[in-house]
Amino acid sequence: MNNDILLFYGWWQFAVCLFAFVALMAIWWHIGKRQNDFGQVWLALSVLCWSISGVIEIYFASTEINSSIVLDGWRSVLSLLNSLFILLALPWFRYLPESIAHIIKSKYWVYIVGIPFVFSILPTLSKMISGKAITVMTELDVYYAIFTLGFLGYVLWESFIKRRLKALAWLSLVCIIIVLVAQIYKLSGYSINLTLFSAIFKTSLIMLFFALALSWVKELSENIIPDTKDLYIYFEKHKNDSGKYVQYVSLKGLPGNNKRKVKLTPASYELFLKFALKRKSGDDWLEIKPKSYKTAENNFDINDYNEVKRLLTSLLDGMFGKQNWTDTHHLNPLKNTLFEMSEKRDRKIRLILPIENIFN
Repeated sequence: MNNDILLFYGWWQFAVCLFAFVALMAIWWHIGKRQNDFGQVWLALSVLCWSISGVIEIYFASTEINSSIVLDGWRSVLSLLNSLFILLALPWFRYLPESIAHIIKSKYWVYIVGIPFVFSILPTLSKMISGKAITVMTELDVYYAIFTLGFLGYVLWESFIKRRLKALAWLSLVCIIIVLVAQIYKLSGYSINLTLFSAIFKTSLIMLFFALALSWVKELSENIIPDTKDLYIYFEKHKNDSGKYVQYVSLKGLPGNNKRKVKLTPASYELFLKFALKRKSGDDWLEIKPKSYKTAENNFDINDYNEVKRLLTSLLDGMFGKQNWTDTHHLNPLKNTLFEMSEKRDRKIRLILPIENIFN
């Protein structure tokens, strides 16, 4: 390849990817760090690998050293690291496809992605040192990249779809296809066209990472629990195919969505309805049975405070998905929006929504 093209591409890759790395880390510093979420750090490190690769391109284009084996070796090593860091970021994603979530979230994920990485990088390092390579073991970074793209594409699609960003979901699919074509095209050996492909897919993927970060910020802003006066609840019962009633509660007033329909267990539904009926009757306090109460006779409205906590947990799981909410940002604000404990601390609790906000 012409040294001028290599030099231009190297400087472009170094500057753009370094800027993207710093920007992604800045977003994480302001938001992700507080939530102890390191997924964006791994994505930022994957982009940093491209920036370092740009430095390698500049070095070989600026010197008289002509060793394509060493240059290609460094490209492969950094490409493998890029893929590894992307795979290590996946367990931190909020939304994972159900079919593969148990694999990505398992303790064996590190081995699933780490062992192929080791088997790919060792022959690459051997090729750089000895200058020879076994034919079947060349371009192992391509196969590892294809392995990465399969998981990344599926997870990106699920992340954008669950956040109701269909246009970005389709764009992520287009981007993954472009990257896949570039990886397959790499085997053809046409370096100029490959450089063009590389510039296109790296830019597209970086923009997708930023879109993902912004969708995360969007979701955080939408997940804010509204004030008591702005939340409306609707109690509903519907028959399923077998003729049995299924209980739902719809909540209106959450940012970014008109209504969120939550399926509740019969016990949680009846407890929530009891709160609502008490609220409407005017005698709105419900009494929780004390732990020290041993008598078999039950004169209390609620047997255990854990019943209230299970109700809140079910509501949050239905609104935001399991493990997609936290006590600080969701559970405690929702509890304060819906319920009030008696100031006398006599184990009494009531629903505090305005009566006109309750429909049953």
